[in-house]
Amino acid sequence: MDSLGRYHAEPESATRTAFQRDRDRIIHCAAFRRLKQKTQVFVAHEGDNYRTRLTHSLEVSQIARSLARVFGLDEDLAEALALAHDLGHPPFGHAGEDALDAAMQPFGGFDHNAQTLKVLTELEERYAEFDGLNLTWEVLEGIVKHNGPLTGPLARRDASGNVRPLPTGLIEYVSSHDLELDTFASAEAQLAAISDDIAYNNHDVDDGLRAGLLSIEDLSSLELVGPVFAEVEAEYPDLDISRKIHEAVRRLIEVMVNDVIAETGRRIAEFKPADAVAVRHLDKPLVAFSDQMAIKEKALKSFLFDNMYRHFKVNRMMSKGRRIVGELFELYLNEPDCLPTAWQNKCDGPGTALTARHVCDFVAGMTDRFALEEHRRLFDVYAGN
Repeated sequence: MDSLGRYHAEPESATRTAFQRDRDRIIHCAAFRRLKQKTQVFVAHEGDNYRTRLTHSLEVSQIARSLARVFGLDEDLAEALALAHDLGHPPFGHAGEDALDAAMQPFGGFDHNAQTLKVLTELEERYAEFDGLNLTWEVLEGIVKHNGPLTGPLARRDASGNVRPLPTGLIEYVSSHDLELDTFASAEAQLAAISDDIAYNNHDVDDGLRAGLLSIEDLSSLELVGPVFAEVEAEYPDLDISRKIHEAVRRLIEVMVNDVIAETGRRIAEFKPADAVAVRHLDKPLVAFSDQMAIKEKALKSFLFDNMYRHFKVNRMMSKGRRIVGELFELYLNEPDCLPTAWQNKCDGPGTALTARHVCDFVAGMTDRFALEEHRRLFDVYAGN
């Protein structure tokens, strides 16, 4: 698959395709390394065996690459999109994102997909001739349209029928680099997005069971999960619980992947898109779960939301995370001289919109561990600097 190019023109690599080069730039960037200390559900210090944003991204990339191979799509593009999709997440998972969005409401709000775009196009400072990683148009498009079109008749709407306003930073970026926000992204981007759902659901089941927040009995009533665990139990009644969990989760991933393959194959046969442009201009996604699987997957998400993400043990840590992020933001906004010197120099005084944007970028880039330590240094009067 040929690329539409990069914002800053560069000579092509003699040894790598454009998308292989994108993947390599993502893996080598600082934001990717920091994902190892960013929360998926469990904060890093709660245990070494739980997923982080880094391990989640690697798992998504494995599924996305496998699916791309089935359909003869560009595996490297799918992999690059999967590896980059969470680079804009702040510390403490969705709790941190909620706190930053609330703090940034007077200044345009916060959106992690738009923040990922900013990381990739501005905040990474590695190259002599440009800011960001200067990735291909296709990767940037797939990142911002991770959840589908953002404008136009196909954009997602809330319960009131309204389209969510575009983040300020995204509006500014597309004014000079059109990412066609009113269409779907490439098939590879759609594969990366659905692989994110598959990995997220199944690995949270795995982590929730191993953490003792869920039990196999809790999951037995779910139409998607229950039969798989029952099948494993019938085949291996004497297997230890840890292996039963792993075997069931492995099979669950396979069930969902096979459903995507069947449904996407059906849509390809129905829509017959001639090329990537045709895929983008369809009136529905080319890559999808079947209607039956979509219902089951939605029920699993709802179950995890009620029984895991809102478990009191998770709530306590997420509450702490929201307070830490909110308090750090407020302090830096009102006292930007507490920021590291390089970040101070970007600001123009307490409380301004420019200062808020740079404070947001600084806080969003923190790992869980750094945020906890920084909060201790700034709010504990006995802590050293």
